[in-house]
Amino acid sequence: MRARSTQGTARPVLIQDPDARPGHLPDDVEEELAAALPETQGSRFFPMLRSLGWHLVAFMLLGAAAYILWREFHAISLEQVVGAIRAWGWDSVCLALGLSTTSFLLMGTIEWLGLRWAGARIAVPSALAGSFIASAIAHTLGANLIVSGAVRARYYAKHGITLRQVAATTLFHGFSFTVGLSTLAGIALLLAGSRDIATVSRIANPVADWLGAILLLGVGAYVLLCATLRHPLRGFGHSVNLPSVRVALAQLSIGAVDNAVAAAIIWVLLPEGAVGYFTFVGAYAPSVVVGLLSHVPGGVGVFEGSVSTLLKGLQPAPLAAAFLGYRLFFFLLPLLLAGVALAADTVRERAKSRA
Repeated sequence: MRARSTQGTARPVLIQDPDARPGHLPDDVEEELAAALPETQGSRFFPMLRSLGWHLVAFMLLGAAAYILWREFHAISLEQVVGAIRAWGWDSVCLALGLSTTSFLLMGTIEWLGLRWAGARIAVPSALAGSFIASAIAHTLGANLIVSGAVRARYYAKHGITLRQVAATTLFHGFSFTVGLSTLAGIALLLAGSRDIATVSRIANPVADWLGAILLLGVGAYVLLCATLRHPLRGFGHSVNLPSVRVALAQLSIGAVDNAVAAAIIWVLLPEGAVGYFTFVGAYAPSVVVGLLSHVPGGVGVFEGSVSTLLKGLQPAPLAAAFLGYRLFFFLLPLLLAGVALAADTVRERAKSRA
């Protein structure tokens, strides 16, 4: 518990009142306490108001997503979606599964770098397994930093990795995702091309250029800060040392490729020629952010509604089928495998402790 500072505040002096009843404070002291009570309640009011605001934003995003999804997909039938799924072919299914596997391997590489940056020494296979279990569960359940951090703490405990190192690794992973997604989105918005943007995307070309430039400038500022800042950043009672410029470049490059691979899972399931890849990524990247801000588990509905809003001219049935494939290959199947792996690891550790 953090002690309150009393410097500069007057402390009430209790004077015994001969007429006061036992167990009661003097009237003037009771009045002072009564006057201070609303202030104490007010200190709790603002965090409650902020939490209520976030829940309201999430509810509004979910409501908007539900309306958009109904508007885009209410006219299609189940038979049309099944037909679009059958049109994938085994080559597209295998490619989507391969892309999902590659994405989790890249996340595992970032995990290993983050553990080394945090001062933990662990074998690469163990880092890959820990990253897969934490990421697969957190992606689907939402609250990524909290959930993934808790899973990491549970899995890495047997390797002697401290909670501080787990927290640092989780922070490193989150920064890698952010700078990687920003890099990918910036490049995609700048390279999509004015004709493709105008015909397929609802993001106007000048807006796309400005957004792309701002995102890349932000990533460049982060790398520059890592290259020049020699002392730790301090805030909220904590301090953190930024990674070296080489590690920062690895963060943005691996993170960008990881997000590019994840976006390609949906893109390869769309009909050939439906939309250019960079144009699709220009809609995918902000939709991922909106899904995360919504606090809806996995961004379900919010992500799909955002992509449907930012892209135009796509046939609804193939798009709905691609969304289902993305959820299956990148969320549900990894969640199932991660749950089995975590349960097996728990049983194995309990057996060792009893032996």
